[in-house]
Amino acid sequence: MKHSVFNLNFKKSTIFQRKKYKWLDENVVKNLIIEIKEDSMIDVHCHLTYPGLDEIKEKVIEEAKDIMDVIVTCGYPEDKEKALQIYEQNKGFIYLTLGLHPVDIIKMSDKQIENYKQFIIDNKEKIIAVGEIGLDYHWIKEENKNKRIKKVFIEFLELSKELKLPVILHLRKAEQDGFEIMTSNDMDKVIFHQYSGNLTLAKEIIQEGYYIGLGTLLMRSKNTKKIAKKFPLNRLFTETDSPFNSPYPDTQNVPQNVKFTLEKMSELRNQPIEEIDRVIMDNAKKFFNI
Repeated sequence: MKHSVFNLNFKKSTIFQRKKYKWLDENVVKNLIIEIKEDSMIDVHCHLTYPGLDEIKEKVIEEAKDIMDVIVTCGYPEDKEKALQIYEQNKGFIYLTLGLHPVDIIKMSDKQIENYKQFIIDNKEKIIAVGEIGLDYHWIKEENKNKRIKKVFIEFLELSKELKLPVILHLRKAEQDGFEIMTSNDMDKVIFHQYSGNLTLAKEIIQEGYYIGLGTLLMRSKNTKKIAKKFPLNRLFTETDSPFNSPYPDTQNVPQNVKFTLEKMSELRNQPIEEIDRVIMDNAKKFFNI
């Protein structure tokens, strides 16, 4: 076992495009001692080049390398070049996906979306999945907008097939529709990122051979706690979605906080963290072909 002390010198808070988060409190972080075996843990979904983490990504990556084995970061149209750069600088530790958030689709023209698709095609050898992509009925309620978003979503599913890559889904209050789109389009490798749907659908997702991502907020929902406790480990992934969704009040989320997810899964399942981590890492190797 290895002790690693976080020692991040974060500055004060910033305003994100979608939410407001505060920097991690330095005193709290300095006292946070994590005991975990060397070279373990995987975060299958975060945003290292999104505002909030982008400004401190070098320090976060440096600290993460002491206790983690893999970080999968997601790039969007606006930060795609930065995402590629951070991947190039940290090959073998950081892996890259490129996605298109539903909220961003309504801001883009058809031409801009086509250009972005071409960018993904041009960089297909550098990414391990297409995503996050999907639907968001929480933020987008207008039928005409959702009709276009669904069309673009399906286009990106077809792109993933063309490139023979898995997909990572964003489905907020749209889990059922997303699942039906997956099955009707014969999708193979799929992660339902930050799943927050019901248990009945969750069972169908697993039965279909898809995966569910459990994030750092898993203890806030009875359904996600049940999924973490009872669902087969070989269909689960750990993630943070950082800089969003910190498990600690008034703090910035970072990939290292995937440890929190593993700890809670260990408590719920009455199973050692190392065993859970090993299965999830095996899932990642098979799913992403890494």
